Amino acid sequence: IGFYYSLIDWHHPEYTIDRNHPLSANSEEEYKELNKNRDMSKYREYLRNQVTEILTNYGKIDILWLDYSFPTGEHGKGRDDWNSVELIKLVRQLQPEIIVNDRLDLKEYWGGWDFTTPEQFKVKEWPTYDGEKIPWETCQTFSGSWGYYRDEMTWKDNKQLLVLLIESVSKGGNLLLNVGPTGRGTIDYRAEEALLKMGEWMKYNSRSIYGCTQAPDSFEVPDNTLLTYNPTTNRLYVHLLDYPLQNFTLKGMKGKIKYVQFLHDASEIKISAPTGYWINQETNEGDVNLILPVVKPPVEIPVIEIILN
Repeated sequence: IGFYYSLIDWHHPEYTIDRNHPLSANSEEEYKELNKNRDMSKYREYLRNQVTEILTNYGKIDILWLDYSFPTGEHGKGRDDWNSVELIKLVRQLQPEIIVNDRLDLKEYWGGWDFTTPEQFKVKEWPTYDGEKIPWETCQTFSGSWGYYRDEMTWKDNKQLLVLLIESVSKGGNLLLNVGPTGRGTIDYRAEEALLKMGEWMKYNSRSIYGCTQAPDSFEVPDNTLLTYNPTTNRLYVHLLDYPLQNFTLKGMKGKIKYVQFLHDASEIKISAPTGYWINQETNEGDVNLILPVVKPPVEIPVIEIILN
């Protein structure tokens, strides 16, 4: 069980006006006038009480996703505004096994966060901090809006969403998809359709996602593919973003493979020398060539499961 909690609260009468607030001002004098009757210390007390309530009344809580700090520049908000150090101590005291994201403005504070949260973009590589890889999760929307927006038309298609999921796992991360409910509290039919399509793919291909992470550097990534790896089962997964024409070469894999199959139907894939007069690529002695069906399997992104020696 996890909770999303907004540190920002534009509705609360004591929450001071900042540059992100709908009532944001154009001058220092205007900010002073707007905030003269607001007391942020009262909001901090309210915030602490709210966090205490959600971490006390609902049993074991696994995740607290706080959102968000913007301390740099004028009229922002950061650790002092939330009293972040004392707040994270409270969180750890009430739920010792909880994990918390990195939006309390406590990046340098030990125990101030457990994972980082790049928002609305795909990371180039596994994120690091002080030279070490860190747990991470990208938060994304189905369209361009976090909330329900009837007229929003920039919805990601099924392949884009699946690539987002696979690529996140291939770089050691997690994907968090946002659904903005309607004013009636229902899920937008477009989000529902997108989730059902993703679920259909996951029905038979989830082994390439759950329990998986970035593949070791010793495995060369073929063109137009994404790799994931399960360190527990020692299985490598090749996601075919662009379906190849019959011959598919795995560089440097000779002697490393026990068995190869498609995930969607568990059908065996034959290992053989390249065939066909159209072949113009050479395979090295350490390479392995797979013979794939000419017709692409009836799944958005076919997945090859390689059981390693």
